[in-house]
Amino acid sequence: MFKSIEVKESERCCGASLKPQVEESQEYRVNPSLPVTIIGAGPVGLAAAAHLTERGESFILLESGPNVGQHVSQWGHVRLFSPWQYNIDKAAARLLANHGWRSPNLTELPTGRELLEHYLLPLADLPEIQSHLVLNAKVVAISKKDTDKMKSEHRDRQPFVIYAEVNGITQMFEARAVIDASGTWGQPNSIHASGVWTTQEKSLAPQIYYGIPDMNKTRDRYQNKRIAVIGGGHSAINTLIDLALLKEEHPDTTLIWIMRKSSVEDAYGGEANDQLEARGELGSRIHELVRTQQIEVITPLHIQHLNQNNGRMTIYGEQNGTAKVVSEIDEIIVNTGSRPDLSILSELRLDIDQTTESTRTLAPLIDPNMHSCGTVRPHGEKELRHIDKNFYIVGMKSYGRAPTFLMATGYEQVRSIAAALSGDWSAAEKVELELPETGVCRINVKEPNKVTKEQAANSCCSPASNKRATDSTACCD
Repeated sequence: MFKSIEVKESERCCGASLKPQVEESQEYRVNPSLPVTIIGAGPVGLAAAAHLTERGESFILLESGPNVGQHVSQWGHVRLFSPWQYNIDKAAARLLANHGWRSPNLTELPTGRELLEHYLLPLADLPEIQSHLVLNAKVVAISKKDTDKMKSEHRDRQPFVIYAEVNGITQMFEARAVIDASGTWGQPNSIHASGVWTTQEKSLAPQIYYGIPDMNKTRDRYQNKRIAVIGGGHSAINTLIDLALLKEEHPDTTLIWIMRKSSVEDAYGGEANDQLEARGELGSRIHELVRTQQIEVITPLHIQHLNQNNGRMTIYGEQNGTAKVVSEIDEIIVNTGSRPDLSILSELRLDIDQTTESTRTLAPLIDPNMHSCGTVRPHGEKELRHIDKNFYIVGMKSYGRAPTFLMATGYEQVRSIAAALSGDWSAAEKVELELPETGVCRINVKEPNKVTKEQAANSCCSPASNKRATDSTACCD
């Protein structure tokens, strides 16, 4: 049986139409008895394992750390602003319930540590998953067996081969499909407005922290210091709120908040109008700290250079076209987002958008250049396809450099992909994403002439944002 596949305009060359691709017969397909390889045993990777388990599909789950949820454990002190109901995958919950697991209160807000202890670790311990889990397995490369990136002939017939350092020894795993859920943790964006890492920034690493510090462990480092927090999102707000509590005990602590936003009000979000109450509360609390001058705000500031003198740092930047210097800084905390590591995928044929570094199909749905929180429209297997068939990037890494993501989005991604890999295309195409409305997003009104009617109608700050939370205009951050 041969099935014609429509050729997209983007796949035409020099004005001539390429021949339609055809589905190969069973004789030329990758061995269906090979497993699916999942990279990363975090929330989304484990959810992928749960969905494949329910569908009776074989898999191998590779985790680089000594335990599952290794990245989550590093922000275990941080409380999520989304309640348990958005952080538990449905297939995972069904598997856990079959083994007597009791769900947490779905309306409560877990910390990263609670997410790990009450959900991820019990899920990984289930015999259906634990027997397929390989720990201390750091993936260093993925390719096609005996087929480098340049070779086209019979490419789709070859299985994927995954190279992983398992306890320091290189092992190869063959797979009929790969789900990369390795995330973006550990690849922070630079402090510079240009996005470029410099030798100077790297040399100042002892005085720069990327992420949200655990004040229970690092209070001595920050008390009575002059601290610059860089970033305009919820991570920066969380950091500043924690530092403000430290300042109550140690009044000589000085807090400076540096952003690229046009005004500080842009960072407050919807406050009381946010359907995620904890997220709205963050905006209200930071608003009050700024109003009472507990925090000095410098925005917009585009950082161009760092320097150190006598153990203290100086930040050089530009503010509204004028040079701006922020001096005598003891510590810098950077919350400017993260980026995907695509180096392990260099031998694969990917379909990557050059702006977001997500797939090209997904990019316009999440591009932060258009929306302050990204437009989280339902998406699944179709939007996550790459040129090499049956390779998928999911979870936070699937969003590339876009800063907006909810675990529920990743769970929907892997549900759809698992359905597709099992041949259930009806389920793969069905949208089951349920997200809260935020009421805090807005389209880019600085350049209204560049906003189309369709984009405005689909933004989560349009009148459509008042629809039910299951509507495609629901947003997350």
